[in-house]
Amino acid sequence: MSEENSSAASGNTNRDRSIINFLYEVGTMRRLPRMHRQVLLNDDMTDTIASHSYRVSVIAWFLAKIEGADLYKTLTMGLFHDVAEARTGDHNWLHKKYVKTNEDEVLEDQLGGLPFPDLKELMDEYEKRESKEAIIAKQADILDQIFLLREYEWQGNKEAMIWLYGKEGSEKGAQQLKKLTLPSAIELGKMIYEVAPSEWWDSLWTSKNR
Repeated sequence: MSEENSSAASGNTNRDRSIINFLYEVGTMRRLPRMHRQVLLNDDMTDTIASHSYRVSVIAWFLAKIEGADLYKTLTMGLFHDVAEARTGDHNWLHKKYVKTNEDEVLEDQLGGLPFPDLKELMDEYEKRESKEAIIAKQADILDQIFLLREYEWQGNKEAMIWLYGKEGSEKGAQQLKKLTLPSAIELGKMIYEVAPSEWWDSLWTSKNR
């Protein structure tokens, strides 16, 4: 093997090793629970950082299509928006009152050694919340929370009901909708409140297949 080929092979090995190590780290997110379960008084271990990131990305895809945004940028932000939590863990509002994390440092350590610098650049863009794609990705993050709360409400979780409607218990106090700013996200958010979590399969549940 020539010196040039040997150098290229070594470079590819280093590149691939950094990718593999990162993907191992990302895999741990399947086992890292989101911590609002503490203040929602439930024990849902299926709600992990990875499962949350997946639905956020799907929601972001639809919002990007509706808004005519860049799909690649929006999906990348949705997929990686919580990747730093692989190292810091998730923190609910109570934790954040006392615990401070340096997410910029985490992202630099996580993504800085990868062979694709645009990933870190896109995450920096996401954190600024200025571009259309960054706003969409954040709105998708909020919408996933509304979906989850509706699912918990359907199971009878009283804390989820307070999060959704406020302590008055009326729809006028739809607390989560107040976090949405994008018109298309607001419309989807309102629809989540209206549609039962079981509606998607209810029409398939007929006397023939019961």
